[in-house]
Amino acid sequence: MAADLGDRVASVRKRRGLSQSELSELSGISLSLIKKIEQGQRDSVRLETLRALAVALGVKTSTLQDGRGDAEWASPETLDLWGPVRRALAGHNDDLDEAPTADGVKAGYASLLPALGEHRYTEVAAGLPALLRDAAALDDSEGRALRSRILGMTGWLLVQNRQFDSAADALGRAIDEAPDRGTAVAPVNALVWSHLRQGRLAAAAELAQRWADDIEPRFSRATPIQLALWGRLWLYVANVGVRDNNPGVTEDALSLAKAAADRIGREMSYDPAPHRPYGPVTVAQIAGECAVITGRPDRVLAIAESIPAAAVPSRTAAPRLRHRLDVAYAHTQLRQYSEAIAVMQDLYATAPEWLPQQRYARDILAEVVRGRRTLTQEMRGLADAIRLEY
Repeated sequence: MAADLGDRVASVRKRRGLSQSELSELSGISLSLIKKIEQGQRDSVRLETLRALAVALGVKTSTLQDGRGDAEWASPETLDLWGPVRRALAGHNDDLDEAPTADGVKAGYASLLPALGEHRYTEVAAGLPALLRDAAALDDSEGRALRSRILGMTGWLLVQNRQFDSAADALGRAIDEAPDRGTAVAPVNALVWSHLRQGRLAAAAELAQRWADDIEPRFSRATPIQLALWGRLWLYVANVGVRDNNPGVTEDALSLAKAAADRIGREMSYDPAPHRPYGPVTVAQIAGECAVITGRPDRVLAIAESIPAAAVPSRTAAPRLRHRLDVAYAHTQLRQYSEAIAVMQDLYATAPEWLPQQRYARDILAEVVRGRRTLTQEMRGLADAIRLEY
């Protein structure tokens, strides 16, 4: 795999008439790393590194990729926490004392939503195996629809907790069990996000564009939920485009997503499990994400400043948390380390089980460590909390 990647980088570099030293200067990637990549000495390369090389070489990031992406997988502690959930997905359950009912499954599902909305993963992981077991025993059409919803929620959680293979299984089953394509598109969105989180750009783009084309609504008749599901797919296309060094795709996708958001006119929740909002604020947040990836930290901070606090429906919604990480990263790019740490500390106070699952958070804090001569006690404590390696 690494040799294939090295061959691609070397081939494009030579076609551009660049030496390794010139590519290093243009991309900002160290000469030693470029040599290791081209010699096949690296078995994995971060997506950010490939994008920097792609920009310098004038190609798409996916041109340099080898198809495997750059996923960070779950820690042993996280795997242990979610072990009972994975066993329940595999059908390894205790025998039922009595037959479950749809009403009982609905009540169990509803009971998990508050913890899910606040990213209290320990609590959710404890309650989910029994819910999966009971949902699996329902065999009528209502039961299948419930099972699709619960499997979709489970898949989203497993993606959030970096267990991508188990997530793909849960989300694939959620799509198969869905009673209609409108219901199926929520787990499809989660599956696109899983591909994106693993750095699998081509797979994410293909799935998002195919489903966006398939469910394209008629704006004059579409419901807000239909518009939100369609617009969310285009935001993922924009996410892929900016990482793939394809600005035309990013701009077009953001334009389509904005049209859907403007039609809705406000932030709304299109899926309560997990709480997934969509509207003008969500589109602005993704525009900020695109700006931070393209090296425009001032633009990110301007977008954050322009979003009224009252327009954000939940402090713990995943898009809002991710946007705050973009704000923290923008501060680090401007060497505003104290401001970045303040944002990170607020995020940890808001979602202490969410933040350690974000490799992005560790990348940001690593930038702060490199940029400062000494660390405060608060910085050291945060580094320990999010498991920043030495």
